[in-house]
Amino acid sequence: MDDPLLYFVYAFTTIFVIVNPVEATLVYVTLTTNLNSEERSHIYRRATLVALAIAILFSLAGDAVLRIFGITVDSLRVAGGILLFLVAIDMLRGVRQQNKVTEEELQDANSREDVSIFPLAIPILTGPGAITTVVVLMGAADSLTKKGLVLLAIGLTFLATFFILKFSQYIDRVLGITGIMVMTRIMGLILGAVAVSFVATGVWNLYKALAGA
Repeated sequence: MDDPLLYFVYAFTTIFVIVNPVEATLVYVTLTTNLNSEERSHIYRRATLVALAIAILFSLAGDAVLRIFGITVDSLRVAGGILLFLVAIDMLRGVRQQNKVTEEELQDANSREDVSIFPLAIPILTGPGAITTVVVLMGAADSLTKKGLVLLAIGLTFLATFFILKFSQYIDRVLGITGIMVMTRIMGLILGAVAVSFVATGVWNLYKALAGA
């Protein structure tokens, strides 16, 4: 994908779909029901910043980690594609975000004054799927321009997440659970297609590498 604009759209769509801030509003609204506007503002600001920092950290450190463990980008593509496909299946089945954490963890979160880091930033916004996605996208970027576009896509994704969480009560009121789950299923379909592309590209490149060897 040589066109910078197309590559950016691809990276942004992939990251936005796996982060899925629209569905994250369900958890956010549930956990902040009894808080005032100032407390809710603190939580969504901090959650977004922490999630952004985690995504940027893994995107920048991903190449080094892969080299340390001797893992190729294509191997991670295949493994990541399988992981994303499983996430996509859950999204298509309507499995809600709460399943990312256990009931005991949710009860613990309800007793906390600050839920911005856990469970909102981790694992709701930046779970294993999101981390794997940014590492794969950054590792697959074959130029500084594309790497910059991936970082820009990460930044815009969490900027959008910030505003979605900020207006989460309005979104929840307008869309309701049904509307949000419909959007989640659409995102799941897109994510499934991305996952298949990850696996297909990774398998083909691994085959060529083995055949050449």
